[in-house]
Amino acid sequence: MSEESKRRLSRRKFVALTGGALAASGLLAACGDNTATPAPAATTAAPAATTAAASATTAAASASTAAASATTAAGATTAAGATTAAAGATTAAAAGSPAAFNSGFKVTSDAITLSIWADDAGMAPWYQKVTAEYTKLHPNVKFDVQAFPVRDFETKIAASIPSNSAADIMQGGAFQKYIEANLLPKNPDSVTKIISDPVIFPKELTDTLVVNNAYYGMPFYQGRHAIFYNTDYFAAAGLTNPPATMDDLTTYAQKLVKVEGGNMTVSGLSLRLTGAGSGIAEKFLMFLYPNGGTIVEKTADGKYHNNYNNEAGYKTLKMYIDMLYKYKTDDPKIKHDSEAFQLAATAMFARESNVIGDTAKKAPNLKYNTAPMPKGVRWGDLSTPIRLIVSRNSKNADTAWDFIMFSQQEQYLNLLLAEIGWIPQRQDYTYAEALKLRPQFAAFTFKDPNYKLFTAPTIGSYDEIMTKLADRLSKAFLTPSLNENETGMKKVLEDAAKETDEILKKANIFG
Repeated sequence: MSEESKRRLSRRKFVALTGGALAASGLLAACGDNTATPAPAATTAAPAATTAAASATTAAASASTAAASATTAAGATTAAGATTAAAGATTAAAAGSPAAFNSGFKVTSDAITLSIWADDAGMAPWYQKVTAEYTKLHPNVKFDVQAFPVRDFETKIAASIPSNSAADIMQGGAFQKYIEANLLPKNPDSVTKIISDPVIFPKELTDTLVVNNAYYGMPFYQGRHAIFYNTDYFAAAGLTNPPATMDDLTTYAQKLVKVEGGNMTVSGLSLRLTGAGSGIAEKFLMFLYPNGGTIVEKTADGKYHNNYNNEAGYKTLKMYIDMLYKYKTDDPKIKHDSEAFQLAATAMFARESNVIGDTAKKAPNLKYNTAPMPKGVRWGDLSTPIRLIVSRNSKNADTAWDFIMFSQQEQYLNLLLAEIGWIPQRQDYTYAEALKLRPQFAAFTFKDPNYKLFTAPTIGSYDEIMTKLADRLSKAFLTPSLNENETGMKKVLEDAAKETDEILKKANIFG
């Protein structure tokens, strides 16, 4: 956004739209320059609400500095302030007519309905607000928005993209195989010019949009991970800092677990053990990476093979089995994931930033903080980029692209961060005030040259690999006989790796 455009943006409108919450950029700062800011520890309580500063486009480093300065050695943050922000955002539709917007695309004058499908059911409120603002500018354009759980979305596009019956606009991360099959159109040149600018979007993420030197889709938000931890439980256990290393995770979990009458009431670290789809394998990767492994590894000649049937994979699987059956810091029978955390039924778990927004609604008084993913032989996190893309069957592609560009304005990405909790990919907006409102974002945005972000390989067969690996891992996690059974654990990894490599061979990319 130009400086002149920012001056035209109504401060009153901006505050109403975001409900007092700000978002900005520098979110991929760990991939940026070599200026380090400290990893966040615990933070002091955030105020119930803050006023919004209109819009700033300073360097990514400023967000990182703010993240560091917002932290203290001890204390806790509740989500109560976030609830106020989310409630305020609901007044957006009544805030008056939005400022004029011109993306360069020609918007139809016909009365039309644009269809939008999203791969995250939690995105519905954001789309409702942004589409309402767009319709104020273009009353002839209505919207049909459907936001699905990710597996339902993937099933829907599997049938509709090949049959030319997909929505005009789709939001998701699983388009690679359709692009490789020439079932989705490449970007207009004007869009490519914007997203190929490394000042606006980080190259590490926009590279995932490229197939045969063409870009497909608009970068939207990214899934980043951190350790969420209950600060009350940490204080009771005498723990003054979050876990910094993989060894800390195991040690802390043993100090934090609670058992009453022979039954676990609070897990020390909630592991992803079951569930549909590839999420189990993705969470396994969160701990595999610091141990030195990945799911697949790219060779010098552009081929791939598994990279977890090794010491890194064994060490990671052993951590799960040890926590379940040796140290008994988690139990398949109790609640898991964000539900457990929000109910104070676990002391720690690893998840994406949208849990912050969800917790603001469901557990506003929970005292918790976040920490970067722990160190092992290396340090870093997976970034899962989500894109917006126009289908080839859209009869109103120019209008669809105009809406996409409209939705990526600073005030709407601010709303995305403040209300939903997803980290925008766009990095020419700043985040200082958002970090003051919700300091838990600091673990997702801090800057350190040693903290490396990586992305999943852009191969069409990757989702099949992850889904099948997840199924095998889930069964292994529920097998008590693997406790202290090195041979058995290595057999699990060996069998899974053979399946992974067979999938790669079938795709003619094994090497």
